[in-house]
Amino acid sequence: MTRPVVGIAVFPGTNCERETARAFASHGVSVRYLWHEEPVPEDVDWVVLPGGFSYGDYLRAGAIARFSPLVRSLEAFAQDPRKVVLGICNGFQILTEAHLLPGALTWNHTGVFLCRVVEVEVTSHHPLLRGLAPGEILRLPVAHGEGRFVADPETIRELSRKDTVLFRYTEDINGSAERIAGIAGTEGNVIGMMPHPERAVHPLISTDGARLLGLMLQNWREHHGARGAEGSPQVAA
Repeated sequence: MTRPVVGIAVFPGTNCERETARAFASHGVSVRYLWHEEPVPEDVDWVVLPGGFSYGDYLRAGAIARFSPLVRSLEAFAQDPRKVVLGICNGFQILTEAHLLPGALTWNHTGVFLCRVVEVEVTSHHPLLRGLAPGEILRLPVAHGEGRFVADPETIRELSRKDTVLFRYTEDINGSAERIAGIAGTEGNVIGMMPHPERAVHPLISTDGARLLGLMLQNWREHHGARGAEGSPQVAA
C-alpha cells in the first residue's frame, strides 16, 4: 500500500522531532525531516511542527519561528485541502504566531512550567477524528509554560459554532479559555494542540496518542488516498 509522506519540521531548539517521527512511522508512513530554512517540498502530504523551544522561545514561544522560510511556505501549502498541518505544543504556538490559527498561547495562569499527564475530552466531529466520539477522554502528556489559549470572545464563539474546538482539558490546568486544548482552522486541515500525542504511545504512560495519530492518518487516507513508495515504514536518518 502506498504511504503518505509526513514532514517533521526542525528548528534550532526543537526537541521532539525524533519521537514524533517514530510515532508517525509506526503507522506506516514515510517520514522526512524538514529544515526550517527551506520551504515545504511539493511531495509532502503532512507537515508536523513538533514540540520544543524553537529559537529558544526568545521574545515569546513561536514568535521567531513564524518568519522562517518553512513556516512562511505553510500558507500556500495549507490552501490545498488534501494537505494537513499539525502543530504540537510549540508547533501550536508557531501556528498562532503565523496567523494560520486564531488566538494566542500565553503564560499559564500559574506562571510555572507544567509537565504531567492530563485528561482531554474530544469535543468535535472533525473528519480526522472519526472513530473518536465527542465526550471520549484521552490521557496525554503536556509540557508547556506558555500553554494558555486566549482569544477574543467572538473568536471563541466562532470556534465553537464551527465545531473546530477539537479538544478540551477536563480540568483547568493552565487558564485556557473554555479549557481549550486543541483547535482546527476554518478549512479544517490546519490543527494545533498543546498535549503531546507522540509521547503517549506506550502503556507505561498511555497509548491514547498512538490511537489518535493512527485514526487521523487512517481517516486522511480514506478521504485523500496516499502517495509514496511501497514497502515498510521509513524514518529519515
